[in-house]
Amino acid sequence: MVLRAWTSATSSCQYASERGMHLTWLELSDFRAYDALVFEPEPGMNILVGPNGAGKTSILEAVGYLGMMKSFRSVPDVALVREGTQAAVIRAGVAGGATELTVEIELPHEGRRTVLANAKRPKRLRDMLLSVPVVAFLPDDLDVIKRSAAQRRDYLDDLASRLWPQAGADLSDYEKTLRQRNALLKHGGRSVDVYTLDALDTRLAQAGARVLNHRRTVATELQEPLMHSYSVVGGSGVLRWAYRSTWGSENAAGIDSLALTLRAALEERRPKDLEVRTTTVGPHRDEPELLLDGRSTRLRASQGEQRTVALALRVGAYRLIEEIRDQTPILLLDDVFSELDVDRAQRVLSLMPDGQVFVTTAREDEVPAAGRRWSVRDGKIV
Repeated sequence: MVLRAWTSATSSCQYASERGMHLTWLELSDFRAYDALVFEPEPGMNILVGPNGAGKTSILEAVGYLGMMKSFRSVPDVALVREGTQAAVIRAGVAGGATELTVEIELPHEGRRTVLANAKRPKRLRDMLLSVPVVAFLPDDLDVIKRSAAQRRDYLDDLASRLWPQAGADLSDYEKTLRQRNALLKHGGRSVDVYTLDALDTRLAQAGARVLNHRRTVATELQEPLMHSYSVVGGSGVLRWAYRSTWGSENAAGIDSLALTLRAALEERRPKDLEVRTTTVGPHRDEPELLLDGRSTRLRASQGEQRTVALALRVGAYRLIEEIRDQTPILLLDDVFSELDVDRAQRVLSLMPDGQVFVTTAREDEVPAAGRRWSVRDGKIV
């Protein structure tokens, strides 16, 4: 499939940083179960109503891909291509202030994806995280609370990347260097080239220090909007992040000090790493956790408390992007209200902004909000 050559109403390709970005139109071709779909949503509240399996979440997934450059379902791109076809295509128009941005993404069944912004390839794909700000509330958000530390590391890293372009670059640098170090350990074992390992350790320590610094900054900046959201949604008590590292970073302040601390930890753990042939220390092994009145929300919070914390995390992220980036993100709410009573649903809605919101529901009466209601059935939306 050949990508269409789109032109913009603006004179140049602008990566918008203006408040109130919203989706003006969406076209899908061979995306999930949709062979073709054209959707022109409202700039405010859009409520997608339909039975389970109708394709409501797939629409949100396509909108989310525009700003996340990945599926919020954490599946590979090939899973988005309709069965029996060669490629899925997402086309959309996004507007805000004086800016209009046209995005087109082709996801082939084989090979690399193609991304165009105003008919041009963006210099860096991470720019799209800032051009089309999106925050998604999903049923799987509870995993951030209930599952492994990897889920919470991903939350902090993802939010940092949405707030500061450099954070995404630093994370990529760390992950690339980590892969190289692990490959060297795996194939070299105790006969590894020490000089190459030394060079990789230095690079890994420098990149790891920057990654941890971004995580710390996010946790600090998120504290106030997180607590506000938690209390409004109905939570009680003090909610805060605790960060336990595998390399003594608690006593280090500043990137240089963090880098030296991690470099020393890598040196100390080298015999163990050579034995098990992988890197056993670093930010990729750290354990951030959310504490409620000093107790682990993962181990000691009730199901209701965990759900409230998960909602507060997403609202807090939304508010932080709004404040730091001076943008109002597009908000995606996938089946969020089915588990909430009327009072708590109203509380969640009170935190919603005047920006564009997409909500999915199987029952119209689950969403106590005014807005345009769309029926999603049989691969169509009306």
